Parts: sequence; C-alpha cells; structure tokens
Amino acid sequence: MTLIERLAASGPVLTDGAWGSLLQGRGLGAEECPDAWNLSHPEKVEEVARAYVEAGSQVILTNTFRANRLALVRYGLADRTAEVNRAGVAISLAAARGRAHVIASMGPSGKLLVTGETTEEELHAVFLEQAKLLAEAGAEAIVFETMADLAEAKVGLSAARQTGLPVVVSMVFGSGRNKDRTMMGVTPEQAAQELTGAGADAVGANCGVGIEDYLPICRRLRAATHLPVWMKPNAGQPALVEGRTVWRTTPEEFARQVPALLEAGAAFVGGCCGTTPEYIRSVAAALAATA
Repeated sequence: MTLIERLAASGPVLTDGAWGSLLQGRGLGAEECPDAWNLSHPEKVEEVARAYVEAGSQVILTNTFRANRLALVRYGLADRTAEVNRAGVAISLAAARGRAHVIASMGPSGKLLVTGETTEEELHAVFLEQAKLLAEAGAEAIVFETMADLAEAKVGLSAARQTGLPVVVSMVFGSGRNKDRTMMGVTPEQAAQELTGAGADAVGANCGVGIEDYLPICRRLRAATHLPVWMKPNAGQPALVEGRTVWRTTPEEFARQVPALLEAGAAFVGGCCGTTPEYIRSVAAALAATA
C-alpha cells in the first residue's frame, strides 16, 4: 500500500495552504523566484512550512513548484536546479520533524506543447530530472499542481513514476462558461479518466476558483475515478482594495464548506491562493467536528 493509499484509507487528510503569499509577506519580491529562497532565505521558507505543521497539516508540500529546469531558466537559475530542489525538500523535512508527511511540489514547465515551445521528449527529461532530485532528497511522494494541459500532466506523471514514489496530479479548473474546464479545455472527467489510466495515485484540482465552485468539480472527479481525490481550492475570488489583494472568503466561511467537499468525495483537503495557516486551523476544526 502506498503512502497516498494509507493516508486516504485513514480518513480525510488535511494538507497545507498557499506558500507564495506567505513568502511575499516575508519580503519576497513580485519578480523574484520563490524557489530561489530555498537557498537565499531558507529560514523564512521553513517558517512557512512550520506554520502549516503547527496549524494541523498532516501533509505539507515543498517550495519547489517552479523548480524545474525550464522554469528556472527564466530566472537565470537553471544551473542551480539540483540545489534548489534538494534544499526545498530538506527545509520541509526539517519543519515537519515527523509530525507531517512531505509531498514534493512540481508545477508546469511554463512552455506550451501546443505551440511547439517544447516537446514531450524535452518535458519528460526536465520533469524526470526534478522528480529524481526530489526523491533522492527524501520526499515521500510527488504532486503535480496547477496543471492546465493534460498532455503535459501525463508526461510529468510518466516521468515522476520512474522514481517509484506515489504521484498525485492536480489540474486547475475555472475556465469556460461553467468554470468547469482547464484553460486547455480539459473537463474533470477527461482528467480523471486519463490520469487514472496513466497510473496516477490520486487526482484532483487546485487553484482556479473557490471552494464552492470546486464542489461540483470534486463530484465529477470522484464519479470518474476510483482513486483518492485531492482538493485545494482558493480562498474565493480576490479583490483589489487600496492596491492590496484581499481574498473574499474568510477562514470560517471556507471551513464551513469542508463537510460538503468531503461529501463530494474529497480525500485530501487543503487550500491554494489566499489561504493561510489560519484557514488550515479552521479546516482542522471542521474535520475534527465531522470525525
């Protein structure tokens, strides 16, 4: 039984929330590479990871979402790919200290297959490099997050499976008239069925929209696969108030939707953009109340 299977079998699993906004609150600049802080400000990255552990997260991720070689090229950091990924895992492991599981975050390459900016062969090599680095550093599993292109997600899944670690693939929905497709037009059913067939250990959705809008997406994912469903919605829709981004859904409002998300089929629950340790504490209380 894999880690993902064991966790899912034990009941709803609480993951973490957003990382980028918390790093920005600690001084990360808008044009800076968040992953580079694993090397330049490891203590601040660890503060974020530890805050989620203390809030009740049973699973925390790593600050490696943009740490594939293609994405790091834009920051002039391709030659530090290994350092960035190894440090990202080490930081989360240090923060977890056995109190939470560490699942390594991988994100899109930033290059489009459909326009010929990259190829499946190049993507496979780049994702395999990152996945191996994360596995060797001690990550317990891998999650591909915020994937819009199902073809890219499947290439990443194929590469990451070569490490022997369990792999979660999480798509980002919120496009189309009903906000139920990825930017590439992928439906929840397409994603769930194809990723299940390709060997994923769990499928899900993150970012894109808030928790209420992800309830029907979760139901559709659940109906289309036998795998555990991973859900990390945003804190609603953001608003710009006096030049500052404010998320409209409060921690309490977010947590009130958690029972409905569990009923819709979610096995892993956390947050994405706009969520903080306070949201995770509220979700932890909601989960405790449903136990």
